[in-house]
Order: sequence, then structure tokens, then C-alpha cells
Amino acid sequence: MSHNDTSRLPVLAVTSGEPSGVGPELCARLVERKWPAHLVVIGDEDLIEERIERAGHALVVRPWSPGMTPEPGVFDVLHCPLVCPALTGSPDPKNAPYVLSVLDAAIEGCLRGIFDGMVTAPVHKGVICDGGIPFTGHTEYLAAKTGAPLPVMMLVGGGMRVALATTHLPLVEVSKALTNERLTRTLEILHHDLVTRFGLPKPRILVAGFNPHAGEGGHIGREEIDVINPVLEHLRGRGMNLVGPLPADTLFAPHSLRGADAVLAMYHDQGLPVLKHASFGGGVNVTLGLPIVRTSVDHGTALDLAGTGKADPGSLFAAVELAIDMVLSKRRHP
Repeated sequence: MSHNDTSRLPVLAVTSGEPSGVGPELCARLVERKWPAHLVVIGDEDLIEERIERAGHALVVRPWSPGMTPEPGVFDVLHCPLVCPALTGSPDPKNAPYVLSVLDAAIEGCLRGIFDGMVTAPVHKGVICDGGIPFTGHTEYLAAKTGAPLPVMMLVGGGMRVALATTHLPLVEVSKALTNERLTRTLEILHHDLVTRFGLPKPRILVAGFNPHAGEGGHIGREEIDVINPVLEHLRGRGMNLVGPLPADTLFAPHSLRGADAVLAMYHDQGLPVLKHASFGGGVNVTLGLPIVRTSVDHGTALDLAGTGKADPGSLFAAVELAIDMVLSKRRHP
């Protein structure tokens, strides 16, 4: 059967994230819904089984291998062993290699066509770095492992899609990173993936300015004049529907967003606070520009909630739903 057969049930890898955080227990709660996909959770089998039991679900945990089909009452787990015991709420840097082995198993499975996409529970960047492994985030790690030259981070929620021209950079470094080449490539990726993975044939993209009031004609900075405007004019000439650069303080007003398919913000904290205010706990982080489908929760490891049973699975559920939609759209636009 063809990997792009639209009748085949999508197979998604769900990585369980930091073992001492809320990731494993949120993964256990995936059984609360019937999904139009085969979900395979990746993590330590005993850890996942313990979280399922703690959540009060009577299920058989089955070691998964490629080719298996989903069965009612069975929870499929691709086993990656912990390095050391995981204490709820108290992460151990010695488990950093475990966290990355979980990610690697999902990435490899996607690249080999075993999985149609991957959904990631949160990891703790600081704990991984404390374990002696430099790590700036899922987005950059996935790009390096898949050979993607420029990953584009986009959050979806609250009726918005907000992508970023730069991601995890100190503010002092953003201006020099915002080159014509980078902005051009970012918009190309955003436009392409909105068409192929979101099914939007002619996406309308609002582009934020970099400076307050979009630079006031050069009186408050020249990034709009030197970089953003020339890029937008060039890409409009290639048929893209781009609006801007727009002042970021009014761009997110409801009347401005009406009819827009996505917003491109210039830096992390320009666009994401607005979206997270509108959708926190139900938003989805999407990595564009990869050869694979990847979605993620919009929150962190929530160590203070781990083990309490109070963690909200809404964002993970939304991430799974969106990954399924993206896989099906990708099949229609190979």
C-alpha cells in the first residue's frame, strides 16, 4: 500500500518528553479519546505503564513494532529505557540522553516512513544542557537531525497562526539575524507549508514590522526600509499575498486579522504573547520547513503539576488533531 494512500490510517509517534514532567501522564490520557490515527507513544515502557495506572485506566501496554495495527484496549509503546529512575517533579540531568533518544526514535521513524508524523510532549532545555548536551530547543534539534536548513516555528491557536522570522535569540541579536535572505526563505517556507500542509491554496499572510509603528518611515529604525519592504515587494512579484509591514501593536486587532491565514512576527516575544493569551493550554507549536510533520504542545514540563493529575491535556490533544490534519493534507499535496 502506498505511503500516501489517503485511506490508510495515519501513524503518529508521540514522544513522552521529560520523564519527571507532565509529558508521560498527558500521553497516558490520550486513551480518553478515539483518534482517527494509530498513536504510538515513545518512552520508557514501565514509566508509561505506571502513569496509565495512576490515571486509573485499565489498559494493556503493548511493546510496539512497525506493522502492528491498533487494537481496542491496547496502548502501544515504543520502548526507550530510562538511564536512571524518574522522580516526579525532580528531573535528573543523567536522563538527558534518554530524552534525546526518544526524540531520535521518532525522527528516524518519520524519515524512514514508519511514522507519518510526530507529536512532542515538552522537554526541559536546562536539564538537557545540565546533562552535558548543548540543546536550544526542539525546533533547532529537529532541523539538525533532518537536514532542514531553516526551520520555521509557528504556533496555532485562538483562531490564529503566528509564525516567527527568528526564534530563540537574545533581542540584541535579532536585527542582525533579520537578513533579506532569511526573511525571503522564511516567507517561502511559510507560504509553501500553508498550501501543502494546511490546504490553503492562496494564503494571505500579514507581516509585522520590526520596530515600533513599523519604523515610522525610518524615524524609529530602518529594518522595514532596508529588509522587510524589499523582500515583500520581491515576493509579491512572485504571486504571494503579503500584507505589511504592519505595526505589531495593531496587527492583532480583530479587524486586522479578519481574512488573514497567518501572521509572520519578526521575533519570539513579538507574536507569541498575543497568541498564547488567546489560546494557552489549547495551542499547538508547529515546525515548518521540515521534511516531516511535527507538532507539539504550547507549554513546558510543568514540574509543579507533575503527578498531581491536574495537568490539562488540551494542548496535546490539539497537537495530535492538527498533526492528523497535516498528514492528510500532505497526502493530498505530495
